[in-house]
Amino acid sequence: MKIYLIWLIGVFVWNFGYPAAKPLEDVVAAIILSIISAILKKYFQSN
Repeated sequence: MKIYLIWLIGVFVWNFGYPAAKPLEDVVAAIILSIISAILKKYFQSN
């Protein structure tokens, strides 16, 4: 649940912080958020 909340906050920050982003920028942001989520998932599972 922690990872989902962090991801959700990232989505809100991106969407409201950069409302004029181009579609390619949205895709790049989604990929980055996905990578961060995967890293956090590994981190929280090891602790």
